[in-house]
Amino acid sequence: MSRAVIIGAGIGGLAAGVALQRRGWDVTVLERAAKLDQVGAGLAVAPNALRVLDALGVGGRLRELAALQGAAGIQRPDGGWISRTDADRATARYGEPVIVVHRATLVDVLTEGLAPGALRLGLPAEDVDPATGQVVTADGSLTADLVVAADGLRSPVRAKLFPTHPGPVYTGVTSWRIVVPHPGGTLEPAETWGAGKVFGVATLGDGRVYCYATAPAPADGRADDEQAEMLRHFGGWHEPIPSLIRAATVVTRTDIRCLDEPLPRFHAGRVALLGDAAHAMTPNLGQGACQAIEDAAVLAAYAGDLDRYTAERLPRTSAVMKASRRIARMAGLSNPAAEWLRNTGMALAGRLGPDLVLRQMDPVLTWRPPAV
Repeated sequence: MSRAVIIGAGIGGLAAGVALQRRGWDVTVLERAAKLDQVGAGLAVAPNALRVLDALGVGGRLRELAALQGAAGIQRPDGGWISRTDADRATARYGEPVIVVHRATLVDVLTEGLAPGALRLGLPAEDVDPATGQVVTADGSLTADLVVAADGLRSPVRAKLFPTHPGPVYTGVTSWRIVVPHPGGTLEPAETWGAGKVFGVATLGDGRVYCYATAPAPADGRADDEQAEMLRHFGGWHEPIPSLIRAATVVTRTDIRCLDEPLPRFHAGRVALLGDAAHAMTPNLGQGACQAIEDAAVLAAYAGDLDRYTAERLPRTSAVMKASRRIARMAGLSNPAAEWLRNTGMALAGRLGPDLVLRQMDPVLTWRPPAV
């Protein structure tokens, strides 16, 4: 039986573990954390990723624990709508809905799909030899036919394999995430754009509300009171944004970094890079986790041919990275005239035909996992 060692028990690493197991691999997942904490906040599972999760046998369980998103759109800080999309038309177009789930819920569902004993917590990989597939840990070493580096944005494995690559860059934007009780009434999933800032709202499967916000800021900046900092940026925006911020008990702040320069390839020797380690992107298309899930399906299909894995994934993820960065720049416009032109163009596109906006997402959301 072929053996795979996966470094990192994030969404991409866990999905790769489940996918490889289903193809008959003996899998060990190494995670440096002593436990998988209920960290993070919400994430959208788009149709392209949901098809993979269905193929892995966990899509149904995820649907039970997730919230189906209805009509969505983009608003101005005063509450007026710039554009809106019809969820039924989107589901009909792509054959699957977009569902929103807490990140910890998806981690739990994928962990349950692993064989007993496959996940080893509190055991980081200290070194990797791409030529032999040897992974050094504090408990000794493991030798694998395939090593999957799903070790995140600041991947030590990526730095070792591609030492001249510039690595992640700061985008000039920081983010805040909160999960709060539902305020009652109708709460449409939406993003609000204004003055170079974004505030997004989505309902989770357990009824709580996930909010995310971004604003320009110096790198590594921190406030004594991040809730107050959010209110400073967004307290004057339309309701329920200020009320949702005031309801927060925990605020998570993270600077947004991405790989602006694609890697030359996603593998070296027996080692394959996956997820943020391979193609960290801005969150503006909601595709970071979805692309990692895609990686898992393709890697499992072509685990014996890593050249094929790179050929399948590098062009696609590079295109998604570029598109996400483009949306980030568009959302980040702060000049009033530029904002007006953007908003007018988006509103006009929506009036010309609802499918015009959806069609722009076709290259991303119509993707299907390989049938091998």
